[in-house]
Amino acid sequence: MPLARPANAPVAALKDASHTHHGITVTDPYAWLRAENWQDVMRDPDVLDAEIRAYLEAENAYADAALEPLSDLRETLFSEIRARIKEDDSSVPAKDGPWYYFRKFETGAQHPLECRSSDAAGKENVEVLLDGNKEAAGEAYFRLGGISHSRDHSKLAWAVDRKGSEFFTLHIRDLATGKELADTIPDTNGDPVWAPDGTTLFYTKLDDNHRPCRVYRHRLGDDPETDALVYEEPDPGFFVSVSETQDSAFILINTHDHQTSEVWLIDAQKPESAPRCVEPRRAAIEYDVEHDAPRERFLIHTNDNGAEDFKIVEAPVEAPNAAHWRDVVPHEAGTYILGQLLFRDYHLRIERRDGLKRIVIRTLETGAEDVIKLDEEAYDLDLHGGYEYDAHTLRFAYSSMTTPAEVYDYDIETGTRTLRKRQEIPSGHAPGDYVTRRLFATAEDGERIPISLLYKKSTPLGGSAPLYLYGYGSYGISMDPYFSASVLSLVNRGMIYAVAHIRGGKEGGYRWYKAGKTSSKKNTFTDFTAAGTFLADEGFTSRGNIVAHGGSAGGMLMGVVANEAPELFKGIIAEVPFVDVLSTMLDASLPLTPPEWLEWGNPIEDEEAYRYIASYSPYDNVKAQDYPNMLVIAGLTDPRVTYWEPAKWVAKLRAAKTDDNALLLKTNMEAGHGGASGRFERLKEVALVYAFALAVTGKDAA
Repeated sequence: MPLARPANAPVAALKDASHTHHGITVTDPYAWLRAENWQDVMRDPDVLDAEIRAYLEAENAYADAALEPLSDLRETLFSEIRARIKEDDSSVPAKDGPWYYFRKFETGAQHPLECRSSDAAGKENVEVLLDGNKEAAGEAYFRLGGISHSRDHSKLAWAVDRKGSEFFTLHIRDLATGKELADTIPDTNGDPVWAPDGTTLFYTKLDDNHRPCRVYRHRLGDDPETDALVYEEPDPGFFVSVSETQDSAFILINTHDHQTSEVWLIDAQKPESAPRCVEPRRAAIEYDVEHDAPRERFLIHTNDNGAEDFKIVEAPVEAPNAAHWRDVVPHEAGTYILGQLLFRDYHLRIERRDGLKRIVIRTLETGAEDVIKLDEEAYDLDLHGGYEYDAHTLRFAYSSMTTPAEVYDYDIETGTRTLRKRQEIPSGHAPGDYVTRRLFATAEDGERIPISLLYKKSTPLGGSAPLYLYGYGSYGISMDPYFSASVLSLVNRGMIYAVAHIRGGKEGGYRWYKAGKTSSKKNTFTDFTAAGTFLADEGFTSRGNIVAHGGSAGGMLMGVVANEAPELFKGIIAEVPFVDVLSTMLDASLPLTPPEWLEWGNPIEDEEAYRYIASYSPYDNVKAQDYPNMLVIAGLTDPRVTYWEPAKWVAKLRAAKTDDNALLLKTNMEAGHGGASGRFERLKEVALVYAFALAVTGKDAA
C-alpha cells in the first residue's frame, strides 16, 4: 500500500534569529529548535523544552500516520529479517591463557551475554560473566560499551550507556562472586584498559562537550573522585583514547584529530610512572605504535616523509622519536596500509590494493612475506586481534555481497586455513540466485567511481527495476561490499541494491579521501549523482526510480543531492543526517566542531571555507522546488549529529518545497546516534526504512 497522506502537516514557528560572519548575515528562523540546555538534554531527555518537544512529537505523530498503511509490510519485513538471524548465535571463542572468551546471544534476547569457557569450542565449564538482558531490564535504552577482563581473570570492567548519549558509566565486577565493586565511574568513553597488576585501570573521561580529553588512573577500592589525572589534551580539536600494545608491555595514550596524531607510552609494569611521548605531534603526520619485544623496538605505522598510503618503520624502545625511524615496509603508492597487528614472531598488516583488502604476514626474523589469497572479485575482509602475543594463528573474517560472513583461523607456520564459523541464515540462502557486479561510473572530472551491485538473477534489467543506492563518503571510511542479510528483503522483491564507493572514503587509498574533503568536498556529492545517473543510463534502473540512503555524514550527502538532483530520486532516506553544516562548523561549543574543521574547513577563521561550506550545506540551500519522498530519522540524545539539525532541515523543507511528496521526520526520543538499542529493536528501524523504500517505488506488494 502507498503511504497515507495525513492532513495538517506540522508547521514550525518562525522566530527571528541570525548570525553574521565575514560580513555575511544569514537568517535562521528555526534556530529556536536548538535547546539552550542541550547539554543537559543529552544526559536527561526529560528536561527538553516543552515547545521543542511538542514540535518533535507532532512530527512523530504525523510520520506515524503517514506510515500506518505500511504496518503490515513493516511487520513482514521485520519477521523476514529476523528469520535470517541465528538467534542463539555466538562469536568464535578467543584464547587468553586458561580461558576462551566469547559473546553469545540467546533465542529471543535483545542483548548479549559475555562468557568464557575452558575449551576452544566454548562448551566446557561455561561462565556467564555479564548478562546484558538482566542489566537492561526496565531500561528504555541500554547499550554496552567496552568490556575488559583483568590479566589475572578475576575482575571484569564493563561500561554502559543508559541514555543513548554515549556517556558511559564504568563498573567493575568481581568474577568470583559476580558482584559489583563500589568502583563506579561516570562520563567515560567506555573503553577501560587494565594494567598487568589487576588492580590498576586506565580510562578516558568526556567533557561536557562530549570530547574525550582526559586519561585517568584508577586503583581498585579508591574513590574515583581522587583518581590520578595522567594526561589532559589542551587542544579542543584533539580526541584522546587509551589502549595497550599487543604484548601488554605498554599502555598507550593516543591523541589525534583527523590528520595528526601523537602517542604517549606508560610502562605497564609501572602503571604510576609518567607517560613519555613517542614523537611530538607534527601537522598532518599520523602514526600508531606496536611493541616488538624480542627485538627491543617499536614498529610504527605512519605517513611520515610523504608516505601518503602509509608505511611501517622501526625505532628503538629507548629512543622512539622520528629521528630514529627506519623503514621496514617502505611506502608503495597505491597500496594503502590500513593497520598492523603484532605477534612475537610475525607482523601482520591489512592493506588495500586496487580497492580490495588483503592480509600480509611478515616473518620478523627473516623479513619474508606471505599474502592470504581470496577468491571473489569483490569482498570485505577484516583482521581480528586476539588476546595473546605469543601466537602463530591469526583470525580473519570474510564476506561478500552473496557470501555470508566466514571466520577463519590461519596457521602461519603451516599455511593451513580452518573455517571456525560460517554465518547461518536459518530461513535459507542460495548464493547462486543472486548476481554481484563491480562497475565504474565516470565522475565530472573523469575519475572512475566504483559501484558494487547486488540483484536477483530474475530481476529485469531493462530500466524498469527500482534501485536502492547507498553512499557515505567521509572521514576516510570505506564501504566495503559485505554480506547483509537484511538487504535480501529488498533484492528479493525486485530492487537492485548498489553501493557507490565515492570519494571521501578510502576505497582508492588516501588520495581518495583527500579528494572528498574540505575544498574538494563537492566531489563526494557529484560522484554519487554520477553513480545514479550511470546506473540509469546503463539500464539497471531509470531516473526518478532510485531510492538514496545515507546516514550521519552520509545524511549530509542525502541533503545535498536532494537539493541538487531531486529529479534523479524517487525517495531519499537520511538517518541522523548532518545537514546544518555551516551553523555547526561556526559553533565551537558543539561536541564535534573543533575536530571537524580539518574535515570540512573552518568557516570561523577562513572566509573561503565559509563560502564553500555555505554553497553546499543542505539546510542553507533548501529551495522552492519539487523534492523526492523523504524519510528523515533522528535521535534526541545524539551527541554526534544533534537532534535539531534534522528538525530544522525538515521544518525548512516543509515550508519551501513545491510538491506533495512525503516528508517525514521520526525522532527517537530515547536514543542517540546509533538508533534503538537491542538487536531486534534496531531491526524494526531497518524494516521501517525498507518499507518506505518499497512503498515509494511501488514494490510494497511484491
